[in-house]
Amino acid sequence: MPSFNSVCLAGNLTRDPELRYTPAGKAVASFDLAINSFHKDKAGKKVEETVFIPVTVWAKTAETCAEFLKKGRSVLIGGRIRQERWESKEGEKRSRLSVTANIVKFLGSSPKADTQSKPIESAEQEDDKGDVNPHLDHI
Repeated sequence: MPSFNSVCLAGNLTRDPELRYTPAGKAVASFDLAINSFHKDKAGKKVEETVFIPVTVWAKTAETCAEFLKKGRSVLIGGRIRQERWESKEGEKRSRLSVTANIVKFLGSSPKADTQSKPIESAEQEDDKGDVNPHLDHI
């Protein structure tokens, strides 16, 4: 059976991107995205729900995000979902879902007008395992 792993999210950064470099010199940036949704409860009262998603971006896209994105900025991202697994110091098995972004589109106004709504994308993005992800052209 074929598999498909693609996600498109819009939200606001909860912190400034953190830029690092691998020992091989590849740029990697990480930030968290807050995504708000609204629904009505049984009493008809509007309830807001916020989901926080960790996002990782690689290569030139990572450097551009670190340079231009700041906490609170709205972005649209396209990428794939990834499950991270590890063992805590206490020996407990842990996991979380995160997104590896291939495309980051800046939304809203920016201090630098030339970056407003400019998509930052790469035809290929290497992840930390050296895998290459295909370009998402459906956004």
